[in-house]
Amino acid sequence: MPEGSTTMDAVARVEELTALYGTLEGAPLLAAVHGAFDGRVALVSSFGTESAVLLALAAEAAPDFPVVFVNTGKLFGETLRYRDQLVEALGLTDVREVGPTADDLAAGDPQGMLFAKDYDACCHLRKTVPLDRALAGLDAWVTGRKRFQAATRAALALFEAEGDRIKINPLAAWDKARLEEEFTRRGLPRHPLEADGFLSIGCYTCTERVAPGADPRSGRWAGSAKTECGIHMSMIGTAR
Repeated sequence: MPEGSTTMDAVARVEELTALYGTLEGAPLLAAVHGAFDGRVALVSSFGTESAVLLALAAEAAPDFPVVFVNTGKLFGETLRYRDQLVEALGLTDVREVGPTADDLAAGDPQGMLFAKDYDACCHLRKTVPLDRALAGLDAWVTGRKRFQAATRAALALFEAEGDRIKINPLAAWDKARLEEEFTRRGLPRHPLEADGFLSIGCYTCTERVAPGADPRSGRWAGSAKTECGIHMSMIGTAR
């Protein structure tokens, strides 16, 4: 089977999960999938501007809900401090930080400047490969994607099959207003860079402020056609 191909077992599992839990959302959905996968599921979070809501829901469902955080080595210091703040505030007890190994970097980006030559290759090396390793042995992973974020996400489903794993998108149908309401209701802290115009935050090398009224993701890889880092484009396991 080619890398990234979806298995029939995964497709069948999506149908089963949709039938069982398709009407749930938020913490009840996360609690259900945590049990359904017997712990073989993790939430993947960037600890970005919208991440606090999903992390709060996961903590409510189960404080030991596994959370995978990919540290590319080129993240804003503010993001790292925000991660620590949220972990403490929400009481998360199983946050797993992963990133490129020294061997990965020596072979693929010895000067640390790959981003300047090839955005896709840099994202693959620093995000996709580490995440692939972190997901080994898991049957499913939870994402924070929403349909309103980009045209490429407009038809996002609650459950997806990718390879032999299931991707779960608990906030797929949430809009910006609902996220804002949840931030307020829970008294969640904001990413410190958001007030400075950074509305979608990745690596400091490839993230810019967003102009007023512009697409929130327009500050990512500005000036290029790139809109996704690759981890949500069936790139896991592929070679560049």
